[in-house]
Amino acid sequence: MDSRAEGTEVDGERIADPATDTFVAHRPLLFTVAYEMLGSAADAEDVLQETWLRWVEVDLARVLDHRAFLVRITTRQALNRLRAMKRRRETYVGPWLPEPLATTPDVAQAVELAESVSMAMMLVLETLSPTERAVFVLREVFDVGYEDIAAAVGKNAASVRQIAHRARKHVDARRPRKAVSATETRAALESFQRVLETGDLQGLLDVLAPEVVLVGDGGGIRRAARRPTVGADKVARFMIGALGKNDVPPSFAPTSVNGSPALLVRRGGEIDGVLAAHVSDGRITGLYYVRNPEKLHRVESETPLTLR
Repeated sequence: MDSRAEGTEVDGERIADPATDTFVAHRPLLFTVAYEMLGSAADAEDVLQETWLRWVEVDLARVLDHRAFLVRITTRQALNRLRAMKRRRETYVGPWLPEPLATTPDVAQAVELAESVSMAMMLVLETLSPTERAVFVLREVFDVGYEDIAAAVGKNAASVRQIAHRARKHVDARRPRKAVSATETRAALESFQRVLETGDLQGLLDVLAPEVVLVGDGGGIRRAARRPTVGADKVARFMIGALGKNDVPPSFAPTSVNGSPALLVRRGGEIDGVLAAHVSDGRITGLYYVRNPEKLHRVESETPLTLR
């Protein structure tokens, strides 16, 4: 958002500007929409800038529902960017993971929101086409009406209903089957942290589910496996080896990322990465290790997210 969004000041006093006030009021929602569609906070911010530039040209007197109109603009801009990002990701080095966000406590408490921005769900959304993802996010996450979605994605309402059904079926077949409490995830991560710090291989095997999958994202900048690692023994040995291959031992700090407990990994005081996890029946079934430094700018300052 450029300087015009800050409002106008006369003699040191800010003059109310309806366009600016409305945009600022809905900004957390618009950011959440863009982030869920893109999986990138940096790209979501660019989308908001583009949305703002179009919003200030709108005749507000002719807009019945400001929130719906802003969501429509945001969706269009995010959809355009998502199509371009899909092409860029074909040349991405190694697995791609969403940009992790340190989130406020209220996100973890809002179960629906926390699930929708979890690493596991964001990876499922990556398997949808851009239009399917936009329709699914707007309908299933933000409960936007079919007519409004149709206007946002450039389809008719009947087509949007079909796309929504197809996307829902696709996601349901791949999403985690069981909702897990933050308490259970935190307990599993605490155990995981303890055995990592001691290098206890057997202890690590006890924490990991037999079918656990580790996905690492170094973006070609930092060392990470070029493909997912599957199986408790392989994941345990990889984690102990990877975290030990340095003169400076790593330290771990509990944090909250994308609405779920996670671990912030540091070496020598510098952020090395973020470890998020999916837990089932008290054991870790999925590990997501983001090391790409270009994706670690929002892991210490909380980002407000909302569905409303």
